[in-house]
Amino acid sequence: MSDLKGKNVVVAGGTSGIGFGIAKLAAEAGANVWALGRTQKYIDQAKQELGEKVTFLSADIHDADALKKIFEQVGTIDHLVGNATGANRTIAPFMEQTAEQFQEAFGKFWGYTNLVRTGVPFMTKEGSVTLVSGTPARKCRPGMSSISCVGNAVEGLCRAIAPEIAPIRINTVAPGTIDTTMHSWMGQAKDERLHAMTADQAIKRPGTPEEVAGAVIYLMTADYVTGTNIDVDGGQLLP
Repeated sequence: MSDLKGKNVVVAGGTSGIGFGIAKLAAEAGANVWALGRTQKYIDQAKQELGEKVTFLSADIHDADALKKIFEQVGTIDHLVGNATGANRTIAPFMEQTAEQFQEAFGKFWGYTNLVRTGVPFMTKEGSVTLVSGTPARKCRPGMSSISCVGNAVEGLCRAIAPEIAPIRINTVAPGTIDTTMHSWMGQAKDERLHAMTADQAIKRPGTPEEVAGAVIYLMTADYVTGTNIDVDGGQLLP
């Protein structure tokens, strides 16, 4: 396995939650890290916590020109991570969603394809791409059909293009229920609701961003791993 000292790491969606955890761990491992995000509030909070350890920039993964300018600034990318949602997602039964609502969820997938297509020409031959998917790809709760289909598309993309972009590696990580700002809409009931959502798992608690980030760091440094997925879900996929 290689290490991250002196490596250039770009994390799209790296200003909060899982992406912020990835940026933080990579910086602690000695990497030069660029973390991209769309929401200025999260960028400002991330800067306040990590200071100059990570370069935080505003960018949308759907904007190829903006990404290219950032990648030119980085120079050579060793590891590229896609964590940005980049989409409006509707949680509702399939038959109650409009076609537009269902299609909107695929903004994440199209953002990832844009990120990979724009980023790979800047990458080293020994580099890696890691895309964050999710357990709904293989265990879909009621009302999450569009999110499940997007996850399947992301993981399918990884397997499909791994032979094409080799020797650059590409993998996915699928988090389960993770305690992040994504659940802030739950308000004061967040902790109670997250624990209720994970009560039937083997590990009866939500995961942390750092636990998912650890799997991403592993995939960056595991030189013999490509075209595969790692689940970080507390046993959510078990029968």
